[in-house]
Amino acid sequence: MTNAMHLPTDGLFVGRARTGDAPHPLVVTVRDGVVFDITSATAPTVRDICEMPDPAGHVRSAKGKPIGLLDAVAANSFQSTRDPAKPYLLSPVDLQAVKASGVTFVVSLLERVIEEQARGSAEKADAIRADIAGLIGHDLSKLKPGSPEAMEIKAKLIARGAWSQYLEVGIGPDAEIFTKCQPMASVGFGADVGLHPVSTWNNPEPEIAMIAASSGKIVGATIGNDVNLRDVEGRSALLLGKAKDNNASASLGPFIRLFDDTFSIDDVKDAVVRLKVEGEDGFSLEGASSMAEISRSPEELVAAAMGPHHQYPDGLALYLGTMFVPSKDRGEKGGGFTHKVGDIVTISSEKFGALVNRVRLSPDCPHWTYGASHLMRDLAKANLI
Repeated sequence: MTNAMHLPTDGLFVGRARTGDAPHPLVVTVRDGVVFDITSATAPTVRDICEMPDPAGHVRSAKGKPIGLLDAVAANSFQSTRDPAKPYLLSPVDLQAVKASGVTFVVSLLERVIEEQARGSAEKADAIRADIAGLIGHDLSKLKPGSPEAMEIKAKLIARGAWSQYLEVGIGPDAEIFTKCQPMASVGFGADVGLHPVSTWNNPEPEIAMIAASSGKIVGATIGNDVNLRDVEGRSALLLGKAKDNNASASLGPFIRLFDDTFSIDDVKDAVVRLKVEGEDGFSLEGASSMAEISRSPEELVAAAMGPHHQYPDGLALYLGTMFVPSKDRGEKGGGFTHKVGDIVTISSEKFGALVNRVRLSPDCPHWTYGASHLMRDLAKANLI
């Protein structure tokens, strides 16, 4: 694999890296194509920067030392060819909780209903998709959850016998918020992403993830892959944890882009998130999600996840959901899309660059062994806390 990060030249970026010269992860930024270590006792973690009154101002003025050219660090980040003695990127979040929003696009809602109706069978999905589309139409992008129009659509689906838990969170008043992985468990640019070996019908979910401080203030955003097991979730919504939270199943990066005078929440709302899947079998697939079609705003989703009802003292990374659910046949007609081991997944957006990962089975990905306790001990040994 080659470096295809395409990081914008403007903006303020913060992330994390490993190098053989330090026992602990480094807090890094990018300046003129060079990765700088800006780890300090003032901000030894990305969480600490996000808690500051002006995260972008801190990153802009922080002293640092170069650890390598961005292209070289990115190239060394790919799991298959990584030299652990040289700098490589990690997920850009550390102590933050990693949560996700589900069914935030109506297209995604219909696919979730289809999954449930098909009982996890990809072969039945096309027929059910056509049936439901014929009943309520294709263009539901302007539907507002909780509105009279949404309730009318819900009534039609119920009358057809297609009632689903997904209807409640997709077009009802309450958003779906779930845990994607534990703090320190997400992976970054170049890492392998994992599929639970029981799954035979799965897909990437290209999304933007909001980064919020413990106060609820949104300080930046990144892109991510909310890897999903369609067959497992389709069998029962109560299997969501197994469908979503597995070793290496949450990818974020390459960096957090912090809000400043070049980037704001409006840029998130206008973003187009693109997906490309390239298989070792020659299969390829491309698609895109427009954030303009999201049914709940980023601010609404963050407020649903955290506030007086639920606090996150180390802040939050929140996947916003996707409208892109691949259905292109991969193999026999009507079989739909599913991953194969070795797939290269590229998720990109103009303001963020690209997040590239290789697909493997979760047990074959590097096991998650470095948690918050290890980070605290290593930072203490380095006199950073």
